[in-house]
Amino acid sequence: MFLLGSLLWEPPCRDPHPLAPPFSYIPTAGVEMGGQSRRVPSSCKAEVAAAVKPDWKPSPQDCPQILPSPLAPMPTGSSQSIPVHLANAAFFQGAALECSFGPEEIFEAVWVNESAVRCNQVVVSVEGECGGDGGDGGADPRRLCPSVEVYSCAMGSPDCSQCLGREDLGHLCVWSDSCRLRGPLQSLPGTCPAPEIRTAAGLRGLPWGCVREWVGKPADVSASEPYSLAPPPPVARQIEPLSGPLDGGTLLTIRGRNLGRRLSDVAHGVWIGSVACEPLADRYTVSEEIVCATGPAPEPFSDVVTVNASKEGKSREHFSYVGQAVEGGDPTDNARRLHRRTDTSIACTVPAGALPAPVPVCVRFEHRGCLRGNLTFWYMQNPVITAISPRRSPVSGGRTITVAGERFHMVQNVSMAVHLIGREPTLCKVLNSSLITCPSPGALSNASAPVDFFINGRAYADEVAVAEELLDPEEAQRGSPFRLDYLPDPQFSTAKREKWIKHHPGEPLTLVIHKEQDSLGLESHEYRVKIGQVACDIQIVSDRVIHCSVNESLGTAEGQLPITIQVGNFNQTIATLQLGGSETAIVVSIVICSVLLLLSVVALFVFCTKSRRAERYWQKTLLQMEEMESQIREEIRKGFAELQTDMTDLTKELNRSQGIPFLEYKHFVTRTFFPKCSSLYEESYVLPSQTLNSQGSSPVQETHPLLGEWKIPESCRPNMEEGISLFSSLLNNKHFLIVFVHALEQQKDFAVRDRCSLASLLTIALHGKLEYYTGIMKELLVDLIDASAAKNPKLMLRRTESVVEKMLTNWMSICMYSCLRETVGEPFFLLLCAIKQQINKGSIDAITGKARYTLNEEWLLRENIEAKPRNLNVSFQGCGMDSLSVRAMDTDTLTQVKEKILEAFCKNVPYSQWPRAEDVDLEWFASSTQSYILRDLDDTSVVEDGRKKLNTLAHYKIPEGASLAMSLTDKKDNTLGRVKDLDTEKYFHLVLPTDELAEPKKSHRQSHRKKVLPEIYLTRLLSTKGTLQKFLDDLFKAILSIREDKPPLAVKYFFDFLEEQAEKRGISDPDTLHIWKTNSLPLRFWVNILKNPQFVFDIDKTDHIDACLSVIAQAFIDACSISDLQLGKDSPTNKLLYAKEIPEYRKIVQHYYKQIHDMTPLSEQEMNAHLAEESRKYQNEFNTTVAMAEIYKYAKRYRPQIMTALEANPTARRTQLQHKFEQVVALMEDNIYECYSEA
Repeated sequence: MFLLGSLLWEPPCRDPHPLAPPFSYIPTAGVEMGGQSRRVPSSCKAEVAAAVKPDWKPSPQDCPQILPSPLAPMPTGSSQSIPVHLANAAFFQGAALECSFGPEEIFEAVWVNESAVRCNQVVVSVEGECGGDGGDGGADPRRLCPSVEVYSCAMGSPDCSQCLGREDLGHLCVWSDSCRLRGPLQSLPGTCPAPEIRTAAGLRGLPWGCVREWVGKPADVSASEPYSLAPPPPVARQIEPLSGPLDGGTLLTIRGRNLGRRLSDVAHGVWIGSVACEPLADRYTVSEEIVCATGPAPEPFSDVVTVNASKEGKSREHFSYVGQAVEGGDPTDNARRLHRRTDTSIACTVPAGALPAPVPVCVRFEHRGCLRGNLTFWYMQNPVITAISPRRSPVSGGRTITVAGERFHMVQNVSMAVHLIGREPTLCKVLNSSLITCPSPGALSNASAPVDFFINGRAYADEVAVAEELLDPEEAQRGSPFRLDYLPDPQFSTAKREKWIKHHPGEPLTLVIHKEQDSLGLESHEYRVKIGQVACDIQIVSDRVIHCSVNESLGTAEGQLPITIQVGNFNQTIATLQLGGSETAIVVSIVICSVLLLLSVVALFVFCTKSRRAERYWQKTLLQMEEMESQIREEIRKGFAELQTDMTDLTKELNRSQGIPFLEYKHFVTRTFFPKCSSLYEESYVLPSQTLNSQGSSPVQETHPLLGEWKIPESCRPNMEEGISLFSSLLNNKHFLIVFVHALEQQKDFAVRDRCSLASLLTIALHGKLEYYTGIMKELLVDLIDASAAKNPKLMLRRTESVVEKMLTNWMSICMYSCLRETVGEPFFLLLCAIKQQINKGSIDAITGKARYTLNEEWLLRENIEAKPRNLNVSFQGCGMDSLSVRAMDTDTLTQVKEKILEAFCKNVPYSQWPRAEDVDLEWFASSTQSYILRDLDDTSVVEDGRKKLNTLAHYKIPEGASLAMSLTDKKDNTLGRVKDLDTEKYFHLVLPTDELAEPKKSHRQSHRKKVLPEIYLTRLLSTKGTLQKFLDDLFKAILSIREDKPPLAVKYFFDFLEEQAEKRGISDPDTLHIWKTNSLPLRFWVNILKNPQFVFDIDKTDHIDACLSVIAQAFIDACSISDLQLGKDSPTNKLLYAKEIPEYRKIVQHYYKQIHDMTPLSEQEMNAHLAEESRKYQNEFNTTVAMAEIYKYAKRYRPQIMTALEANPTARRTQLQHKFEQVVALMEDNIYECYSEA
């Protein structure tokens, strides 16, 4: 636009060449704005204004014109000179000009020559608003002027390839963390790195930025010097589909980022393995998406998709070439129109056939050749409809129309429709090959109308009429040979046309319904009569009358039921049935009231009689309750007295000077490591008949395979020793051992028993290298903690279900043995002696094991058995010892007496060296001339209720101070076996088994004497607890205390390890850390020791002592727990017994954990030195070769799985561990099985 003085003149202009970058434009205020640039269009273009002579009147022919000329794109905010070419402007040359890019964007214009003007230092921004006409507002909106494209590199190019691809549009952009304007000194943009094709799930957390790379410059190059930028790797979000046919032609879509700057970058760079995939130009999107057509493949295979855009990138997902085969079909599987497709089937619609004949079937995949499966589809004659009946229907429709014809077995779906007056078509049902039933459609009016049938989606046509040229095909489809006459719906009413019918419940109901005259010809089965929801059985049907009856009872809360009759879709409620009472009901009510009155009188008489009888029974019951109360008072008084005196008596009787029978370290280890967990090792203790020497003891014969020699034939020894040596070196390789353990744990048939066995064998095999063993255990524990932290970390180490958990138990046993022997051993042994003596102070049933004094309710003898102590003078012949005074109870059996005598004589001898009660005889010298051999059963045994009672001291009437002699016997009396294994149906000791069926046979006196509440004897639990309390407190304090001279280094080291692992995983819950510590030390080691004292001492742990130790162990577990005990009257007594002491014990546990936490941390060197000292202390205690051989059996059993795991591990492959393992197998396999069979 020119400004000539005060006149506005519009030069005719032509539209400049359009710019067409591959981006969308959004017109805003006359400006076309792209994602990266803003373009000034014809309504808002650069206007050139010239101020010339004000009085000149130009004609249209003399008007200067702005010639179209291409203008290079201009970056936003940059300064640039823009040339403008003119025509017919010579007359105005030299006049002052201005270049206007809007009302506020005016720049200087300089004449270059008579046909060109240059706009100097033009600065245009994409954020600025576009100018208008720049004049008085009267400009012609049809004017056309040159335009300049303004772009911004920072907008619309989110990745490297899109940024560099703008070079084709003339945009000077370069990638450096983002798309930026290229400086004048910068080199041309580089290429993007290799595509990296991944699924969207693999992109989480990856930046889209580039990595700056200086090209050809030293490290200290300045930022103003030329450099090139290396964009980031292209990334693909997804490839689809993941499979295609061998013939190719599948359109494979690759979506992502940095997939080329232009099509030429990837034109020949997409491959699936060695098969090319040709990109489609019209489907290519710069950097974001490639659509290519797969080429043919010679055979099925699966490979990654490779994209080469100057560099190569590969996908993580595989594209698979698969073969197709057509194996079989049915009439729904052969077609032209596809309905449904799965991996194994295709459902489609069959096209029409010309003639009845067989035709081949093929499937065409991806526009390729036809795939045939030797299948033949038969076209047959179309179904034929011959007749329909009935031909009349009520207007409401719903009447069943029977369609007769032929070949209906080919019909898959059929519907019925009525021309002109018909409502919605109805679906029909195929009964057989010649019959179809259809409900008649509803109609809009009463008339006769043709009926159409649609079979398999096509209108039925009478082919016979078409074939005989009676109708052309179109007329045959329009005019159906079947018609349906629609008549008014039938009308019904009651016999008297009443709207309410009264009916008395319980009486039979028969309805008479009148029907208006009609021509429908309805059959009886077409009527449906309902009273409410109850069907009325139709009995008689005539042209005018319907009879129906109801046999079942009618009832409703409202007392009203509608009477409805239905014919097809027509429903009519003709009346309402009202249920009411009757005179009969009143009479019945009176009779019922009379009967109730009579019954009330009889009941009153019976009540009075029962009351007098109950009063007498109440008086009797009061007497019984008084007697029971007296017994309870007596029992409580005795319990209180025992509670006060037992502590003093027990302290006096307990001989603390005797030696504590500790097991040797090797026996402690074998019993702890292999209790009953391993299927390979279960401890075998050989205890033959003992013959005491002059000192009254014999050496113990206890064997275990790990404590003896490796028993194999000498012929096999060289190869096997070499193989075991090589296998030992493999187990001392950390990478092999960890892979070995994980591989075995992944096997489903590697049971918990096998895991415990493997862990214990590894502990024995690596006992000489405890520092290496500890490192392996820590790595396996880290894996276990990772698995537990993802689920519920508080459950970790609660059970022993993995190899590392059993390894931790064994490690704690080794490290805590010194503390167990030096600190905890004495109070623990004293507690065991106290429990045994307290139990022996009362009666003990030899068969059931229940005792008067116990800590376990289930083992409590709930009978008031009077027992008196007997002090016996006993000599043990052949022992060389003086006679001793032995304390027994007169209720003891002779076996129990023998055991107490043996305990008195052998109290300083380990239990494994004691004779057994079956090996000795007990003889009583009643006088100087009479003596008796005392036995549990003999001819003098008493029989009660069909059971023999075991003989006791009271049975033999042995007095206080009697003289007895015990001697070893050569003939062992095995006729009875163990007393506790006797059949309770034949024998008993103190109490008969409960037999409620025998109660009626007992006399009233016997029954009354037995009716004492067994709960009153629970006070004996408190008596026993009070007696043992001091010993239990001493034991718990010994366990939960720290000696200054010998602090628990292993506990400190392991607790610090747990705290470190919790901190690494962000576990800050103190309860979780407390549970980990409790599960690793108190519950994993100390509870196991408390329940199994035979692991530590050479003693006899009876079932009753085991039951008491279970209660003590439960108290220890509750003390270490952090959850509050929810106790009530129904809580088990083993929790109630120590409920009062648990809070105090918990404080001791927490103080112990705090002391451990406050100890000086141990370095790895200090811990390794401690572990090395433990290894040296007990070296050569075990035969590690036997342990290695047993571990090899697991390796042999799972050899393929171990080899697979070793080959999958990069470190194992690099160090060739699988080859070394094969060498072990080769050395061992030649001889191991033959040698073991010979052994």
